[in-house]
This record gives sequence, C-alpha cells and structure tokens, in this order.
Amino acid sequence: MTNAIKLLTALPPPQRRRLMALAREVVFPEDTRIFEAGGTADRFWVVRSGAVSLDQRVNDLRRVTVATLGAGDLLGWSWLFPPHRWDFGAEAFSPVRAYEFDAAAVLRLCEEDPALGLTLVRCVAEILAHRLEATRVRLMEPHTTRGHRAL
Repeated sequence: MTNAIKLLTALPPPQRRRLMALAREVVFPEDTRIFEAGGTADRFWVVRSGAVSLDQRVNDLRRVTVATLGAGDLLGWSWLFPPHRWDFGAEAFSPVRAYEFDAAAVLRLCEEDPALGLTLVRCVAEILAHRLEATRVRLMEPHTTRGHRAL
C-alpha cells in the first residue's frame, strides 16, 4: 500500500497559495462533533494538529470508528460529490486545529482555474483510493491467519 498523500503538499505552490487564500483557521475542542452523517457537506478541512475520528453509526447507541486522521489529512470529501451529504460522522479525538474551506468558494476557484480544479480533484481521488485500500486491509486483518494453508 502506498503512503497517503497530503492535499496541501500535493498541490503545486502557486495552486496551494490560491487555495490557501480561501482558508480560515478553526479550532475544535476534544470530543466536539464536527459533522454528522447525512448532514449538508458545504465545507472541508485540512487538519493542522490533533486527531479526528471518522465514524459510522451502527445503531442508536453505537458508532464505529472507520479512520483516524491527523496533521495534513483532508477531512471531508462529500462537498465535492452530489448530493453533498456527509457519508460519515467526524469527532475531534483530541484538540484539533485545522484550515477550513468553504466548498462553494473552492468550487468557484476551480471554475476560474480549471488546472487547479483538475489537480484538486485528482488529489482528492487519490486520497479516497488510499483510504478505501486502508479500510479493505483493516477489514481483512481479522480474517487473515498465519500458518493457514490454502487447500
């Protein structure tokens, strides 16, 4: 499995500067719900410090953590794809500092600068592919045993 890319470092410097001009610094105290599955996805974040748990509700009482994100990681991709609803929930696992981006402003920037838009979409797609592969590996771990012979 390849290493996860970090959105801001994957963008060429001129494109990164244009995107960062739209950033707003935010802080989430530990245990803060950042968003809920099914809610309107109208923004995204790049984590600067701390940890965020992505979770899926199993029932009314239980959530399962599907990923933990840290410094440099992209938090939220649902803003990019209709119907623009969060697929997971997110909670600050520790105090979190992040750059927040308004999705509508970023999408306008992408229309104004198609090269930036294409690069951004490719970066998000690569991040998604990496997370999907990491999830697949985690799901397979309990079913993989050492010393098991193929029949």
